[in-house]
Amino acid sequence: MTAVLTPAPKAQFFTNNGEPLVGGKLYSYAAGTTTPLATYTTYAGNVANTNPVILDSRGEANVWLTSGVLYKLALYDADNALIWTVDNVSSINDGIFSGPVSGTTGTFSGALTAASGTFSGNVQMASLNGGALAGLRNRVINGNFYNDQRNSGASQTITAAAALAYTVDRFYAYCTGANVTGQRVAGTAPNAFLYRFTGAASVTKIAFAQRIENLNCQDLAGSTATLSVDLSNSLLNTVTWTASYASTANTFGTLASPTVTSIATGTFTVNSTLTRYNVNIAIPAAATTGIQIELSVGAQTSGTWNIGNFQLEFGTTSTPFEQIPIGLSLELCQRYALKLEQNAFWGIGYLRTGGTNSYGIIPTPVSMRATPSVTPTTGGGSVYSIDTQTFWTSLGITNVMPNGIYVGPTFATSAGTAGNSMMMINGSAVTILSAEL
Repeated sequence: MTAVLTPAPKAQFFTNNGEPLVGGKLYSYAAGTTTPLATYTTYAGNVANTNPVILDSRGEANVWLTSGVLYKLALYDADNALIWTVDNVSSINDGIFSGPVSGTTGTFSGALTAASGTFSGNVQMASLNGGALAGLRNRVINGNFYNDQRNSGASQTITAAAALAYTVDRFYAYCTGANVTGQRVAGTAPNAFLYRFTGAASVTKIAFAQRIENLNCQDLAGSTATLSVDLSNSLLNTVTWTASYASTANTFGTLASPTVTSIATGTFTVNSTLTRYNVNIAIPAAATTGIQIELSVGAQTSGTWNIGNFQLEFGTTSTPFEQIPIGLSLELCQRYALKLEQNAFWGIGYLRTGGTNSYGIIPTPVSMRATPSVTPTTGGGSVYSIDTQTFWTSLGITNVMPNGIYVGPTFATSAGTAGNSMMMINGSAVTILSAEL
């Protein structure tokens, strides 16, 4: 057992001569202001002191502060002469500091808030910003745009008034009025990449969004989350953010017929300099079915709109963007989309009756969220058997397993004798298996 000194049971104050400050007056205000803020007579905080607190014949008083709140205290003598003023005062062991925090060890049962802090030993806290202590705070997958399986950094045309188009992994875009170009581009530190839209005449709206699977965000329901993102725009000064949740689990509908309930919307005032913006969003208790976060601009008729380091996290404080290893980020993305490289091996199987169809398995690094769609839908690859080579006309996905996808390709011509094994090679085009929300 380790023993520690007791704090002073009562607050006691003295004159400049070291005598008890009999009849002294202690005023309490909200930190940095002259707005009165109550102190209390007991730990329970249910009986407020007078303000000012009048000191007794020993210069003492019971002064309890509200936990988690910073005060400004001003001490006067009985003749109303100011002795001192101290700002940013917190209760003992409250864990709130306006300046540096340093020490060899630290144990906090409540909140720890500080402008800076250095500990050479162990710091024990129940949570960080009200959420996970470390790791995977960001509910947005691929928020730094490291992974771009569909385009590998090439530009992409977003077609006006069409269905949403997936861009960098996990993000989709759409526009109205005219087609626009979207592309992952190189950024400058700390942004390895940005996503950039290039405007065009007659454009009336561009939107960029991510749908977050319910199991990755349902714990946010009934709490406050913080959205943070880097933005710049060479033409416009307003970026609108919109948060909504799916009406049923992971079912957000289409652009033409959305099935979402609005949570909140607001705007960021931006300029041509890449700047980080953040906003608190009160997530309703019903939002357990998946969350959609959308950024949009209006008439981007020219110029560029840049987006970077997109983050949604638990709590009311915007923390630095969470950098996670690119390999882990890619695996998180592959739950929703898997790229089969061109001219590369991607599965094995065997031929069935007549050699015009087959069974096979495509190994996957993670279990995909649902049965994926296939792009391109036909002629995406070839099949080699003992007898011959042919091309599939339909991939025929039948089931999703923890580490693979069962397929039943059919072929325009026979691939050989039934029962023979086969090797599946992707064709000259990249094939995308998509299980996006």
